[in-house]
Amino acid sequence: MPELPEVEALAQHIREHGVGRTVARVDVASLSVLKTAAPPWTALHGRTLTAAGRHGKFLDLDCDGLHLVVHLARAGWLRWAETLSVAPPRPGGKGPLALRVHLGPPGSGPGFDLTEAGTKKGLAVWIVEDPAEVPGIAALGPDALAMTRDEFAAVLAGHTERLKTALTTQKIMAGVGNAYSDEILHLARLSPYATAGKLTDEAVDRLYESMRTILSGAVDRSVGQHAATLKGEKRSGLRVHGRTGMPCPVCGDTVREVSFADKAFQYCATCQTGGKPLADRRLSRLLK
Repeated sequence: MPELPEVEALAQHIREHGVGRTVARVDVASLSVLKTAAPPWTALHGRTLTAAGRHGKFLDLDCDGLHLVVHLARAGWLRWAETLSVAPPRPGGKGPLALRVHLGPPGSGPGFDLTEAGTKKGLAVWIVEDPAEVPGIAALGPDALAMTRDEFAAVLAGHTERLKTALTTQKIMAGVGNAYSDEILHLARLSPYATAGKLTDEAVDRLYESMRTILSGAVDRSVGQHAATLKGEKRSGLRVHGRTGMPCPVCGDTVREVSFADKAFQYCATCQTGGKPLADRRLSRLLK
């Protein structure tokens, strides 16, 4: 799933290559991806792309005051091309293409496709006059990279959720997902099952610095990459996430996994839980 660093890199790529260009045409291959009916997507035609930004994990493209807002969900992606096919995609097709934006004359100008792999569809697009009209943006907590240490501590205070849950709940803080939360917790040497609101001041310090280090480093590595290479860049920078069964790069212990119905997270018992494996499948206590 694209998280804060990848969405920031996509926004930067569009700022460099798309801002100032005119939206010549928008092709919709999957009507289900559109979460707003008015204004219609055709209202974007003829408008200039004036800015590209980010709200948490939402991409925001400002077209002369009308915003094309995108949430890539778990398997969505933005694919930039210097030339796109002039032929409109067939609506309701079975391929991954959901929506295409031509930033110049179709067939001779650049643009991008929004695609989604797999059968579980979550990619979503809104066309709004104000990004706050998007319910997910209106409900976002403070941005993970915009908080001071004291603001971060205040956000965690009082929450009884597991630390893993608190980091990835967008209403608590925005931008961190499953992969980078694993990396943040590993660097901070904290258990994913620790209670967010019960951390010591020293643990909050470690967690805050780890979050900034992991996210800022990922942004630095990602910005400037072509959209096609961002996924590979993300994977190459991960130390525990997605590395179940491999040695921890810090201590050499085996990276372990806790799996749920639709997702999993990884951690190092030696670095994070005092050597005790975490209970799997929705159990919240350490195994005795």
